[in-house]
Amino acid sequence: MAQLELWMQALVQFMQANQSWAVPIVFLIAFAECVAILSWLVPATVFFTAFGAVAGASGLNLVPIAFAAAAGAGIGFWISYWAGQVLGPRVDDYWPFNKNPQMLEKGHVFFEKWGVASILIGHFFGPLRAVVAIVAGIVNMPFWPFQIANWLASMAWGFGLIYGGGTLAEMAKQSGMLSR
Repeated sequence: MAQLELWMQALVQFMQANQSWAVPIVFLIAFAECVAILSWLVPATVFFTAFGAVAGASGLNLVPIAFAAAAGAGIGFWISYWAGQVLGPRVDDYWPFNKNPQMLEKGHVFFEKWGVASILIGHFFGPLRAVVAIVAGIVNMPFWPFQIANWLASMAWGFGLIYGGGTLAEMAKQSGMLSR
């Protein structure tokens, strides 16, 4: 975990020094965080919390960065949904589900209990983020309800992490709580 934190710090520092790369990097990280299998490998919430604060304190324009996070998350969930539709119940034949069948089972139970709301909630909880969209595809959740919930949650997630964290850091800097 310590190595991961060092890697994230280095990435935040790179983006701070190379601000033109912020939007594409944020998009790719959010995308990876919301694709079913990649989600376990990419700790985007940790990254976005740190980067949002640094971006806000350094005066970066947070709106395009937040949109990039939302777009990456929405497209990542959409691809997971599509994979669930294509693979159907066979998805549990593939890694990581074949090694951890309880993840998919828990995702099914959560989806069956909450329905469309599970897509909204799933964006905000790591363990659910990894499975809820693929489960929605497996059970053939109707396209438009999935997409509406997906994009609403993606916007809230992207703006909450990037814009919210950045705005708080910017306000803290202006009030003198953060060193200049």
